Amino acid sequence: MKIAMWSGPRNLSTAMMYAFGNRSDCAVVDEPFYAAYLNMTGIDHPMKEDILTSQSQDPHDVVRDLSGPIPDEKKVYYQKHMTQHMVEGVPRDWMRDLTNVFLIRHPARVIASYAAKRENPTISDIGFEQQSELFDLVSDWGQTPIVVDSHDIRENPREMLKKLCKSIDLPFSEDMLSWPEGGHKADGVWASHWYGAVWKSTGFAGAEGPLPEVPDYLQHVLDAALPHYEKMKSVKLYNT
Repeated sequence: MKIAMWSGPRNLSTAMMYAFGNRSDCAVVDEPFYAAYLNMTGIDHPMKEDILTSQSQDPHDVVRDLSGPIPDEKKVYYQKHMTQHMVEGVPRDWMRDLTNVFLIRHPARVIASYAAKRENPTISDIGFEQQSELFDLVSDWGQTPIVVDSHDIRENPREMLKKLCKSIDLPFSEDMLSWPEGGHKADGVWASHWYGAVWKSTGFAGAEGPLPEVPDYLQHVLDAALPHYEKMKSVKLYNT
């Protein structure tokens, strides 16, 4: 089984990778299109040169790797993907053979978290439009996309991971609820900039508090992201 988990940044995506990575039957990969995205867009990101040299910059090479045998002879391949990396020129057809899951988070939380690491995020930076486009694409292929909200996972990790596993025909494992402190061997080279908090964790953080205030100068980003979030929220797995 190959699982593609599609989210924007600051979406609980690394913790989810650690959860699956702690399963004995699962191999994981961390944002395999990151270098290709930076090369194709020319955008400036923290640790850009390190990222460009750590991965293939050719998206077709990345697709071949992702479509090949599962690493380490595991039964499950969990692929952590950032939706903003799927720019024009990155292939899509390979997604037909994967179980596609969409991890969502309220854009106010994403914007607040992202802005603390990289100033002045745009709507393209946080991936909501791209996530919505990929959701529609998978739906048009006749698949039923699975949507899970990071808020619900943090509120009740065991229940939501059980529901997620059931929805993709994967047995739930208690090993998914905790992991060793200090990161995962599959972490991308960029982890030292972005993963500080999750490196210190051994499990999912507790339930989230009230939505953060979004400053006026980022309100237009929130306004652009909200319709895409609400669309996918309407079909998410619920913590009930």
